[in-house]
Amino acid sequence: MNIDVEFHIRQNYPWAKLPGNVKQSLGNSQREYEKQVLLYSIRNQLRYRTNLVRCIKKDERKYYEELFKYSREHLMLYPYHLSDIMVKGLRVTPFSYYIGIMEDIMNSEKSYDSLPNFTAADCLRLLGIGRNQYIDLMNQCRSSKKFFRRKTARDLLPVKPVEITIEPWWVVQAGFITEDDIKLCSGPEKSSIDKIIDSGPQLVGVLEHNVVLGLYNKGFIYLDVPISDDSCIAVPPLEGFVMNRVQGDYFETLLYKIFVSIDEQTNVAELANVLEIDLSLVKNAVSVYCRLGFAHRKGQVINADQLHPTWRNVPSINRLKCAMDPQKMLLSWDGMENRSPVHDTTTTTETDATSQDDVADSASVNSLNLPSGHTKRIAFLFDSTLTAFLMMGNLSPNLKSHAVTMFEVGKLSDESLDSFLVELEKVQNTGEGEAQRYFDHALTLRNTILFLRHNKDLVTDDEQPSNGFPLDLLRCESLLGLDPATCSRVLNKNYTLLVSMAPLSNEIRPISSCTPQHIGPAIPEVSSIWFKLYIYHITGQGPPSLLLTKGSRLRKLPDVLQGYDRLLITSWGHDPGVVPTSNVLSMLNDALTHSAVLIQGYGIHGDGETTYIPFPFDEVEINGEFSRSNMCSHRALKVLREKVDLEHFCGFVNMVNPRACRYNGRRSSEDLDEKEEFESPSGSVQGSTESFELVADEPVADSGTKKTGEVSTVEQDWIPLEVCFGIPLFVSELNRHVCRKIAAHGLCGKENLLKLLHSSRKLSLQVLSFVQSFQETSDSDSGVTNLFPYTSSIDAGVPLPAKSLIFKDGVLSEWVGRSHLPVHIARLHKEQTN
Repeated sequence: MNIDVEFHIRQNYPWAKLPGNVKQSLGNSQREYEKQVLLYSIRNQLRYRTNLVRCIKKDERKYYEELFKYSREHLMLYPYHLSDIMVKGLRVTPFSYYIGIMEDIMNSEKSYDSLPNFTAADCLRLLGIGRNQYIDLMNQCRSSKKFFRRKTARDLLPVKPVEITIEPWWVVQAGFITEDDIKLCSGPEKSSIDKIIDSGPQLVGVLEHNVVLGLYNKGFIYLDVPISDDSCIAVPPLEGFVMNRVQGDYFETLLYKIFVSIDEQTNVAELANVLEIDLSLVKNAVSVYCRLGFAHRKGQVINADQLHPTWRNVPSINRLKCAMDPQKMLLSWDGMENRSPVHDTTTTTETDATSQDDVADSASVNSLNLPSGHTKRIAFLFDSTLTAFLMMGNLSPNLKSHAVTMFEVGKLSDESLDSFLVELEKVQNTGEGEAQRYFDHALTLRNTILFLRHNKDLVTDDEQPSNGFPLDLLRCESLLGLDPATCSRVLNKNYTLLVSMAPLSNEIRPISSCTPQHIGPAIPEVSSIWFKLYIYHITGQGPPSLLLTKGSRLRKLPDVLQGYDRLLITSWGHDPGVVPTSNVLSMLNDALTHSAVLIQGYGIHGDGETTYIPFPFDEVEINGEFSRSNMCSHRALKVLREKVDLEHFCGFVNMVNPRACRYNGRRSSEDLDEKEEFESPSGSVQGSTESFELVADEPVADSGTKKTGEVSTVEQDWIPLEVCFGIPLFVSELNRHVCRKIAAHGLCGKENLLKLLHSSRKLSLQVLSFVQSFQETSDSDSGVTNLFPYTSSIDAGVPLPAKSLIFKDGVLSEWVGRSHLPVHIARLHKEQTN
């Protein structure tokens, strides 16, 4: 649907008041507009009487029936914000709604993964049906078909909800109750129904606990989870979340946006303002978080004296107290507030909804109104690779809930880091093979958190709290789910500094930020293939490299790559992999049909030897002689320091020695014709698309090397492979070196951050100018045929190459395939960078 059309539907514009251009986009058809209004209203589960649909659809009941049908068919969350209509009008409770969904997918024999994440979580909460239970039900359903008395899916599903967690500050509303229903109630249940009907909605906590559960299980009442403008919400590590699939409907998208943006210091009204989303929608989303148990309200809402005696011994009331480690709460300071964080948590569930609109949350909300009450934090940016490592290895019994939170919420706040560190502490460095990578990342992540969090020596500025800045962990992909302006507002509101892990996956677009300052890739191009070529271009050193445009086809490898036994292959927007040179052409040509590809010489005799050099460099390292333990004085790095400001960044330079002899008795690649050539693809291409091995992690420069072959100490044998900005997590010793240099060079100080901002802008302009110099198409016949004509398409925000490029003998040139004399380009740009 057109964005302009959606906007005018949201604003309740009738056809007569639509601008001319919007009418034109609809073919000047009023009927088409009315059709779009109805479709938008149903998809977004809009209330009938307060939206434009009331002027289009005259039958209110039929509208809600269509909405219910659409939601059920598309496996959406139960529309809790329409509970009064769904329960009282249509007699559809959440339990009956999910029973219907479960029956539908069982009859269709769909897998459990077909349920979207939040829908699956609500089904688990109400029906008690998770993945294992669903598989068991499907097996029973299939086996019953073999017998004469067949059981339907409905026969196997539960007849009443499982016992759910109900908070005393929730509100009880009367559902659709008939005289026959009253006959099924006990005396206390009848009294409670009379009270609700006569006196209006009641707080759950003032009624008898078992009576509330009984009436809920019978479907005679429904529960509202009230959220006020000044409500503050905390999101602990997720429990009961189901990781199936993302559907992309409006409410699910909203839930994920708010997940990564919410924090304990920002109330709901402020959050809606920052996100520029309607306040009622934000309240609906937060209400669902609390209902599903993924979040809890902070502050006093109900007085303990108001609770019915039966609630005081209910274990579920204190579940948050049990889940929170006391030591964690003692360590979680909240800005400059003098009250104990324990007070916030212990009063979370003992609240009273009657004070929502009248009495402010004095303990937490008042502090939000004071400039000194909200302390900005440091944000450590990571990608999904890290969460995958934490989930895949059996590192610690309770670590998975934190990893799920980091992936699904997109954030692990400072308040949850103590319990997270406790779990990371349990990880033992005893992995084998591939599993060792998981252990290494977990242990190095723990060291990084301890270094950045509450480190009073990290920043010496006056603005820093006496105990150092708190730390949040943020997932880049979740931030990218926000539009750029909203992302910028969220980051500026909550954070004083951003620090990225290194390297970030090539499959994501790194966060670009001027304020707060970012220690990491300045722009997406700095974390792409382009930056590799830029480094080779300005230093005149690097492995022989061939960048092929999408749609090209390679018949033979260039002469400069034929002597290599191992190649480093990077498909555009994907991480690199090392592959043998033999039989590589089919794989390359397959990848070239959908992506640009960078091919680099990596090892002449097996895998090349690599080492990592952390920066910023120390003065002693720069002035020292070149050696295996001190590569900072390498000629290429001296040139790199002159052209790129490494003094105010942190990260590492990956150096490679392709001549290293990693094993004996191995021949180089197969003999190929001397002729280099591109040709147009003819027929289908066989082979695997991105089945490249991962590059094995190597030790840091002064920590030794692999025990294969001899270690080279000749400067000419080593060349730069890549430069990565941020804090590395894959090698613990490299991580320690970088963290030490950050502290020693004062990179997080105010003065250094201002210089970082200037250097980031300068580097960004230089790299963008470099990339732009290769975007001009040539009219001359180069002998290269592309499957797809070049367009200005952008993959992951980074421009695709318009020309095939080759780097050899210290010069970056356009590669025209058949020509032995490449056309040198970017000379002017190189002179500008000198």
